[in-house]
Amino acid sequence: MRRYELMLVLRPDTADDRVQQILDRTTRGIAASEGQIVKVSPWGRRRLAYPISSYREGSYFIVVFDAPSEAIDELERGLNITEEVMRHLVTRIERPASRRSDKKDDESGESDESDDAGKPDESGESAESDKPEGSEEAAKEEAADGSTDEVETPPPDEEETEPEGEVIDESESEAAPKAV
Repeated sequence: MRRYELMLVLRPDTADDRVQQILDRTTRGIAASEGQIVKVSPWGRRRLAYPISSYREGSYFIVVFDAPSEAIDELERGLNITEEVMRHLVTRIERPASRRSDKKDDESGESDESDDAGKPDESGESAESDKPEGSEEAAKEEAADGSTDEVETPPPDEEETEPEGEVIDESESEAAPKAV
């Protein structure tokens, strides 16, 4: 399942109980298609950038959910036929790559750097030099070759700590300032 974010803009004159019915129907539709609601966040009434059907304001709602990709078509069909919904947008949230793939590489003992060590490159020279990097002979050889490229050193391994479960930062989806 993938994570999605749904932004709804409802008509400002919609009654609160009707707004709740629309949100309930939307969340039930997601759950019926084997999805899971992560968070429902009301943003409140905000001024629109341009008039939509003679409305200058709209009631904004954000729904973050996990669902299969097939569920999105049915969700959008239902929102398109709802009169109170002025606009909606469903976007897929990209989650960072899991660290499990990194751990598999570490366990197998394979890495990209060790594969190239000692093998000749395109010019026929080996990737590792017999001379130490800091020696005068190595410096003279580099100067004679005319190469001024510096050897790239990988950044030191820093262990990133990830909290258990997923933490949703309020600032991720609430880019707009509060309405006055």
